[in-house]
Amino acid sequence: MRILLIHQAFCGPNDPGGTRHCEIALRLVDQGHEVTIVTSRSSYLTGVVKDHCSYPNGIRVVFAPTVGNLHKSYLQRMVVFLSFAISSFFIALRSGPYDIILGTSPPIFQCFPALAVALLWRKRFVLELRDLWPEFAIALGLLRNPLLIAAAKFSEGLLYQFASAIVVNSPGYTSYLEQQGVPESKIVLIANGVDPSAFNPNDKGEEFRAEFGLGNSFVVMYTGALGLPNGVESLLQAAFLVRHESHLKFVIVGDGKHKSKLQQMARELGLAHVLFVPAQPKTRMPRVLAAADVCVATLANVSSLQVTYPNKIFDYMAAGRPTVLAIEGPIREVIQASGGGICVNPGNSRALADAFMQLCRSRMLGTEMGIKAQSYVEQYFNRAEQAKQFAELIERVASLQAQNARERKRFRIEPAS
Repeated sequence: MRILLIHQAFCGPNDPGGTRHCEIALRLVDQGHEVTIVTSRSSYLTGVVKDHCSYPNGIRVVFAPTVGNLHKSYLQRMVVFLSFAISSFFIALRSGPYDIILGTSPPIFQCFPALAVALLWRKRFVLELRDLWPEFAIALGLLRNPLLIAAAKFSEGLLYQFASAIVVNSPGYTSYLEQQGVPESKIVLIANGVDPSAFNPNDKGEEFRAEFGLGNSFVVMYTGALGLPNGVESLLQAAFLVRHESHLKFVIVGDGKHKSKLQQMARELGLAHVLFVPAQPKTRMPRVLAAADVCVATLANVSSLQVTYPNKIFDYMAAGRPTVLAIEGPIREVIQASGGGICVNPGNSRALADAFMQLCRSRMLGTEMGIKAQSYVEQYFNRAEQAKQFAELIERVASLQAQNARERKRFRIEPAS
């Protein structure tokens, strides 16, 4: 089948950010499908225009132009999203035809050109939700105008109505969709996950430690987006509480709209033991995580955010590192079931600091947690199995499309001779 995905934030192995779609696309290609990605040259994580874009053989990548700067302001961010939505629609029309059209959110704007192409070509539209927009934006106070909220909710409902299937990457999203009137039969859970073979839990990360002068320090590491929803402020507050522990180092690897504010906060608190490292390509993340003694995941203390499956946590687990988790909801159940870390309440910097000190004083405990985490993620969150599930879904949707086409042909009224 010819499959189209419109995805502004698509990342290849050499890009910083999540590579879920690249890994799944490669496995779809291996199964004989043709996959085309319409994306942007601007990195969604850093906002920097990528000079050299290299993607694995077999995946066709087509670029759609954008206007504006993702990280300059919320207004500029909106301009980037809308310009991509418009340009990607025309690019997709020119680059087709396709059999199945995929849209993924966030940002939700890129789902509408995917839907429009599907309707024009009378093809099936599959929607993937990687977070709940506009629900998260409303909860964070980013969307406050009642008219804009109503318009966003209406747009959200349209996508749900026209989608042949809705893929969610966290079980926490299912109940929300059902509350919005989405039939259970439309909802398909294909969780976030990881390719465990890319990680070596026995690697000690000497290269990364040497590069950034970490020596034999006990390293607490955060990787990923640095935005308002990520709640990294609580990590900096925890670092402040243990600032006199000279053997502790905090490494924050990533980028995002709030990075400069976090760096300013670290300076104001005098956190000389906190190091900010630019976002790293996915291919380098195994070596980066190998330098960590413990990894940390946080989210803002907002109830609607506590339903996600953050992808970074599965990377932490595959690397064989214990996770200190400051998130409620289904991802906490994963950490608890695996025995792969310590869970604390979101926003509780004191509890974060205590967890770091506990693992620092008992290195064997962290090692045992890492072993359990790696074993668990390999068994239950393996990207190969998720790609298989995605392929099965695509084929099921395609078979429904073929069946409907046969029925339309069967009942078509032929003109009189």
